[in-house]
Amino acid sequence: MATATDPQLERLRATVRELGSTLVCYSGGIDSALVLAVAHEVLGPGAVGMTAVSPSLAPFEKEAAVSIARQIGARHELVDSHEIERPGYVANAPDRCFHCKSELYEIAEQKKREWRLAHVLNGTNLDDLGDHRPGLDAAKNANVRSVLVECDFHKEDVRRCARLLGLTIWDKPASACLSSRLPYGTEVTRERLAQIGGLEAELRGLGLRQVRVRWHQLGGAASDRALARVEVAREELARAFEARDAIVEAGKRFGFAYVTLDLQGYRTGSHNEVIVGKSLRVV
Repeated sequence: MATATDPQLERLRATVRELGSTLVCYSGGIDSALVLAVAHEVLGPGAVGMTAVSPSLAPFEKEAAVSIARQIGARHELVDSHEIERPGYVANAPDRCFHCKSELYEIAEQKKREWRLAHVLNGTNLDDLGDHRPGLDAAKNANVRSVLVECDFHKEDVRRCARLLGLTIWDKPASACLSSRLPYGTEVTRERLAQIGGLEAELRGLGLRQVRVRWHQLGGAASDRALARVEVAREELARAFEARDAIVEAGKRFGFAYVTLDLQGYRTGSHNEVIVGKSLRVV
């Protein structure tokens, strides 16, 4: 990795250096990758990246996490996570992320002690504080440090510093676990997560970069018939429309009854729109 000087990056280095040793909850996304890169740079073997592997982690994200950690040169550990066994997670209420992150941070605390490390860090940045993020409460309960927040990093700062350090994923699109594709109140199951992850992989194979497959149940609570509402970045809408036949064909292969393209395009947390009284259905 390249070395670089930047006042904000120097502040992050100094903050992490003071910790002595740390476990970084590392998803393979750009935020936690930057934290891991800086931790490895200033703490060497005292920094360990931990990736939780479960049905909610898309296979390509797992592969990317391994590849990026190898580029950084940091020690990287894959651990099994079992949030799918937590009733609060499966129920998929608006606090689902709290249950998922609670599982993650309990595992991190156990591994921190096993690996004789002093602190647990995550990749939360200032922009994450403005959305509906119950996982932040789980981090607070577990005394997890959000060093990017402490050092006043917004997303654009993360990308700038990652680019300075030579991280090839500095412009990687935002990502989230597959369970975020299910509307609140729709149970999280292994089968639904695999269906979503499989179709998203197919769409990326068509050349689409920013993709979300939102899963909508059809026919009542007991039904597994579903509609796939596909979100892509606005600048990719034309390409997606041109590939509509292939997208529909892929959706059918993965068991979706209908496949639609969301004309609003990708936006973070679109299922959260329902929380504030909005609806995706015209009544």
